[in-house]
Amino acid sequence: MGDEAVQATNEDATSCKLSAVQLGYWRDPYVQLMYRKSVRRAPEIHLGYYARVQGFRYLIDKVFEACDTRVQIISLGAGFDTLFWRLTDENKPIQNFVEVDFSGVTSKKCFIIKRNKELLTKVADAESEVKFSRTDLHGNRYHLVAADFSNSQNLQDKFAESEVDYQCPTVILAECALVYADSTKVDTVLSWLGKQFTSMVFINYEQINMEDKFGKVMVDNLWSRGCMLSGVAACKDKQSQISRFTNNGWESATCWTMNEVYSLLPQEDVFRVEKIEMLDEKELLRQLFEHYCITVARKNSPNFNFDSVNFD
Repeated sequence: MGDEAVQATNEDATSCKLSAVQLGYWRDPYVQLMYRKSVRRAPEIHLGYYARVQGFRYLIDKVFEACDTRVQIISLGAGFDTLFWRLTDENKPIQNFVEVDFSGVTSKKCFIIKRNKELLTKVADAESEVKFSRTDLHGNRYHLVAADFSNSQNLQDKFAESEVDYQCPTVILAECALVYADSTKVDTVLSWLGKQFTSMVFINYEQINMEDKFGKVMVDNLWSRGCMLSGVAACKDKQSQISRFTNNGWESATCWTMNEVYSLLPQEDVFRVEKIEMLDEKELLRQLFEHYCITVARKNSPNFNFDSVNFD
């Protein structure tokens, strides 16, 4: 974990999102500020990122709806994600927003934010100071910090710098991040997180069904790019994704394959995006969706009930 190949997946993901946004799959005026190298991707890739982005959007909206107070969001392995700016534009009641990634990623993102007024003006109130170092940024409502999220002591130190409130309802996000970390270390961190926060939800997007033929090809492809999937054992199936949380003290967890998520998204919008690039054959898309999932875990959060969630 931490090698350049893994960190390079951030730019690849951002490039894919930029390609999809430019075609109108969803609206994100900030992704082009994060990354400008536009490379046209395949329709299946665009639809995959659409389902991923929209799935997270609807789940996060459910959290805001369930809360009667402001919410804290922590993103592990955040990369060049733009969620903070999009939620700010929607006037969501954010108490604190913390992004964590390796220094090689955060240093680039700090530079990007510092040179773009559209990004910089939103990380703090007008009367508040924004503090920069080479790798970290601290505003009064947004923090970007360099840390190894698989090290709980490292996280604890950075959370202190970021004024994390352990009593505030908190959403922790991870997108294709845990799979690159050692499973034993991830278990330790998940257990530690569950003990620290009073009320918490974890939303995780990741690979699944990695032991079938299609999954093994995916693993081999990533290994050939130098990405060692140290946590792939948790990606065996739905139960393994759920168990990584429930075995580490979380009250419950629910897992959906992306085929299931795609069927739960508002179908009027799904129909709209499917017309952007017509697919003659959807078999590859279905196979891809069957090998990614979203898992939602809960800890001491009676107001966050996703057991029968519908994304409409």
